[in-house]
Amino acid sequence: GAIGDAQAIPPLIQALQDEVWDVRRAACEALEAIGDAQAIPHLVQALQNEDSWVRYAACRALGAIGDAQAIPHLIQALQDEHRWVRRAACEALGAIGDAQAIPYLIQALQDEDSGVRRAACEALGRIGDAHAIPHLAQALQDWYSGVRAAACEALGAIGDAHAIPHLAQALKDESSWVRKAACEALGAIGDAQAVPHLAQALKDESSWVRKAAC
Repeated sequence: GAIGDAQAIPPLIQALQDEVWDVRRAACEALEAIGDAQAIPHLVQALQNEDSWVRYAACRALGAIGDAQAIPHLIQALQDEHRWVRRAACEALGAIGDAQAIPYLIQALQDEDSGVRRAACEALGRIGDAHAIPHLAQALQDWYSGVRAAACEALGAIGDAHAIPHLAQALKDESSWVRKAACEALGAIGDAQAVPHLAQALKDESSWVRKAAC
């Protein structure tokens, strides 16, 4: 994988059938490093592997290759029983960046695992479609501050001024991490209507929030 030579792809594909799960996982990682689309059908098959860490590595490899033909299979992986696989599926869909994944990532914002919800926010931000804004605004009410911060970052990445009222509300969040992320997102959007809210954040009790507002 580190050498990156496509000549290694056929034997690595064979290694996806190895009896040892860690070899199968390592084969996925090597195919991820090489990044050649000819591995996609075999990595898709690895998404059904009995070992969850092989499925996780297959998701990551498909995201790194970045080909849209993997999207339906990664969408299915959003229902995997293992949370790390679901997280990796979100990340892969974000890396591919195709809008057809948006409805399924929106569903993933309701996942029982906070890490999956956070990954779904990040993926929606990477795709950058404004249709996700209302759903990311709802994620600003998540109980976990990491999800709320990721929702702020995603809204900033989308860059649409319709997110400003929601981010302005997030400037009142109990978590300084979230308030900082809201400041940065407002700055990323770059619309002058955010200025009064950022000016108010200059009085925040947290120095890193005030710095972000500046």
